[in-house]
Parts: sequence; structure tokens; C-alpha cells
Amino acid sequence: MLYQLLRPALFLLDAEAAHGLSLAALKAMPFGALPPADGPLATTVAGLSFPNPLGMAAGFDKNGEVPDALLRLGFGFAEVGSITPLPQSGNPRPRLFRLAEDHGVINRMGFNNGGAQAAVARLARRAGRPGIVGINIGANKDSADRSADYATMARLMAPLASYLAVNVSSPNTPGLRALQDESALTALLDAVLDARGRGGPPVFLKVAPDLEPADIDAIARIAIDKQLGALIVSNTTISRPPLQSANAHEAGGLSGAPLRDLAQQRLRDFRTATGGAVPLIGVGGIATAEDAWARIRAGADLVQLYSAMAYAGPGIARKITRGLVKLMRRDGFSSIAEAVGSE
Repeated sequence: MLYQLLRPALFLLDAEAAHGLSLAALKAMPFGALPPADGPLATTVAGLSFPNPLGMAAGFDKNGEVPDALLRLGFGFAEVGSITPLPQSGNPRPRLFRLAEDHGVINRMGFNNGGAQAAVARLARRAGRPGIVGINIGANKDSADRSADYATMARLMAPLASYLAVNVSSPNTPGLRALQDESALTALLDAVLDARGRGGPPVFLKVAPDLEPADIDAIARIAIDKQLGALIVSNTTISRPPLQSANAHEAGGLSGAPLRDLAQQRLRDFRTATGGAVPLIGVGGIATAEDAWARIRAGADLVQLYSAMAYAGPGIARKITRGLVKLMRRDGFSSIAEAVGSE
């Protein structure tokens, strides 16, 4: 309720400035309880025990500043990053745009972050704390060897991460999505898995929604062959469905409600292509318990959101998880795992 009163004032600010305020507010948030580890929504994916299936997607906490605060908001896990080996400023501002009429967002941030050294120092300070925190890794824009960048990040972040998320699907770093090509992706994942080392955290792969059927089949084969911990489906889209906002013409990746149907279909496509052999994390346009439940029924073992919090506020995680409990019981399931892919 308080956020709904504050939102009109926040929306008068530049979207990136408002996001900075939200990070500052989370840093100042008093200590609170984590979601119960043995609650009705508890589930296990890639050997990790999640208190509930709802996570904060990468992009919100690019530098790993507030993962524990996000967990205290009720998220079952938090994914920080994308983090690159060297600091980079990203693309020129403005680069983050609300599409209020569409409940969407367009961003062309360009992997702006403080780099690996600062992130390692920050994340090392939370070592030993409870809660699942994934680290999303990327390559520097001007890198001469992007596969080497990912390997470097895997080596540095593996000791600090519950899981590593390999992001080759952002549309805002030129040429990055080409790494989803079968041969390039195979070589990159081999480098990441080797750098992670034996006994390291599971490796997840984040893919774009703008894929052809042959690409989906190839990525599914690679994910199975490399025994990836999960596929994150999906990143933002460069496509443009009909939009009402004046910002609809901005370049960048589109997220939020306008992405929902495409992301849902891509999840179904990957469920079919993998035959359920690889866990899936559904992300894109999830704003309600019903959205999350539909994604789970379509084959998502876990779900994530980000853009929806800008519209609904910090209470969204607890609202969605409470709703998921009701929906799970309404439909006669005793666990999230039992409901996955049951549509």
C-alpha cells in the first residue's frame, strides 16, 4: 500500500535514478527473516534446496550489493550481476525506460558494473550466510576473447556462488548473442566448466527468447550433453509486440508484461526440446501468482521476475508466494515439483 502511494513520485524520476533509490532503500532495510526452508513451496533444483521457487532475476542487483535484502523480501533466491572481469560503464544514458501503459521496461544498459574485483570483495563478506545467491557472469564489451572472460569469471565466482549463470543472451552487447551458436556455445561452456572445477556450483545458461527452432534444439542438446544445472528461459526480447507507451520506439531489450506470452512459449519449446531432462527457470513477464503458476505448469522448476517489482513494489515476492500456496492446493498438488510441466 505504501509503495502505491509513493510510486507516482518515483515515476517522475528517471528510471535509472529511481532504481538507484530502490537499491539504497534495500541497503537501509532492517534485518528480517528469510523464507522458511521447509515451507510448503520448498523445492530442490540442481542439487540446491530452494525455500520457494520465486527468484529475483539478474539485472536488479548488478554488483551484488543487496542479495540478502532481496532474500528477506521473501524471494527464494537472488541472482546478482551480470558481472564482467573489468569494470565498465555500459551504454550512454538514458538507457532504461518505463513503458507504464504496457507495464513493461526497455533497457540497453550494456553490462554496466563495477567489475569482478569489487564484486569478489563484496560477496566474500557474505560467505557462510544462508540463502541461495546465484552469480550471473558476462564478458566485457571490448574483450578480444569473450570465452576467456567467461572462464575467468567462472574461476573467480565459483567459490562465492550457489550457482553460476552464463549470460550469452543480452541484446545490449554487440555480438554477444552469437555465442548461442552451437559451436561457439559448446566451446564457451567447456571453458566455463573447466574453470569452475570439480565440485563447483552448478552452471545455468540464460538464453534469448528470439531463437529459431533449430537454435532451441541445438541448445537443448548442448545443455543435456554438458549436464547443465538449468536453462534460464528467457532474457529480454528485441521483438516489439503492439505497445502503447511513448517509449516503445527505444532500442534495447523489452521485458515485463509484453514479454509474457513469448517467454511462456519459449519455455514450452525448451520443455519439449529437453524432454524434461534439464531443469528450466521461467522468466519474462511474471507479475502475479497466476503468471508464476502458469509458468510452473508449463514446465518451469523455478521462476524469476524483475520488471514487475517496479510496478508492484517490494511486497511482490510475498504476495506471489502466498498466492502460489493457494493455487497449488487448489489444483491438488502437494509440492511445486509435482506441478512442474503438468499443464
